[in-house]
Amino acid sequence: MDYTYFEFTLPKGLVDENGGIHHHGIMRLVTGKDEIVVNKDSRVQQEPYYRILVILSRVITRLGNLSPVTPKLLEQLFLVDLIYVQNFLNRINQHEEGLARSGEF
Repeated sequence: MDYTYFEFTLPKGLVDENGGIHHHGIMRLVTGKDEIVVNKDSRVQQEPYYRILVILSRVITRLGNLSPVTPKLLEQLFLVDLIYVQNFLNRINQHEEGLARSGEF
């Protein structure tokens, strides 16, 4: 069983340029390299609030049939979906940290 990838379902769904709605996605755990790349990103340095879109674009490997997932694409998320994926990101990364400390995997 792979403990580094997690499926999720957006509450509203991302509407693509053709009107298609994408609800289901796959997210992987954040790595140290992700943190380094995000912190060096010029968009993040200019606007720190953009950080979440850049990190999500690195860890969401698929959203519906959309791949790659880019920060520009994620700008189109409804607020409820953005909040959902932020919480999901935090939950899976904290969960794995808890497993590592407790020795359950």
